[in-house]
Amino acid sequence: MHSYHLDHLQYLETEAIHVMREVAAEFERPALLFSGGKDSICLLRLAEKAFRPSDIPMPFLNIETGHEFPELLAFRDHRAKELGAKLIVRTVDDVLARGVAVQSFGETSRNRLQIPALLGAIEEFRFDCCIGGARRDEEKARAKERFFSFRDSFGQWDPKNQRPEIWNLYNARLNPGENMRVFPLSNWTEMDVWEYVRKEKLEVPSIYFSHERECFRRGGQWLPIPPPHTDNGRPDPYAGARPKPNEKRAKLIVRVRTIADMISTGVIESRADSIDDIIAEIAAARVTERGTRADDKASEAAMEDRKRAGYF
Repeated sequence: MHSYHLDHLQYLETEAIHVMREVAAEFERPALLFSGGKDSICLLRLAEKAFRPSDIPMPFLNIETGHEFPELLAFRDHRAKELGAKLIVRTVDDVLARGVAVQSFGETSRNRLQIPALLGAIEEFRFDCCIGGARRDEEKARAKERFFSFRDSFGQWDPKNQRPEIWNLYNARLNPGENMRVFPLSNWTEMDVWEYVRKEKLEVPSIYFSHERECFRRGGQWLPIPPPHTDNGRPDPYAGARPKPNEKRAKLIVRVRTIADMISTGVIESRADSIDDIIAEIAAARVTERGTRADDKASEAAMEDRKRAGYF
């Protein structure tokens, strides 16, 4: 009699596929949050493995800040089309135009403003579950998440009001108006994600690899210089995110470890131009990937505050 032992990546994969199938079985109108980043790329492969040869039984949803890297949007659209999936895009610009949200004076990052856009999409399409690529190793608030993260009728998260998950049993019961966020990659690390990308030969956006980019130094990190403002009839959407006269500028060989929008994403100087190079770089890193996110560096409680209000 032969015994079969799963290796580390195989165990994580089977766990995530199990969670995906639980979502399909328990919820009527789930959606998969897909930004084109490395974590959501892994989610798509897991969804393929969970449901093929049938179609993936849920649409893809992305909330745009309006400050995305063009390379990321192009990759997102290409991958959704390749899989034959329905891609739903909602924008921060829309909620601002409709007065649903107001940008605070001096506020440059639009991550907070994604909250009303996401909650509006959930209400518009009556989604009862949104699958996301968050991992517990990313930062403190993420570490408090369960696989099935309960949200109340206002879309809010209370870490003290979550359900026990014993023996991989998940409580998916919801009252009208409530919803669930589900995180199949909860137990994965940044290293696991890249090793899975290598194992599955997954395509990722070019900005994860080293490339030349104009950057400026702020808050102890390098940030990308936004594209030039050409519409003189409208305010510059990147105002406040452009380098000040006293801030150092340089053209550098860089890459990103974690992607938000151009205002929030710090870059690192790197010559890593292959998956193997990235894995070796992560193994030697002494800073977490979220350490390069300007919006997280602003406050240790920033992510938890946003999540309590309805963030991903």
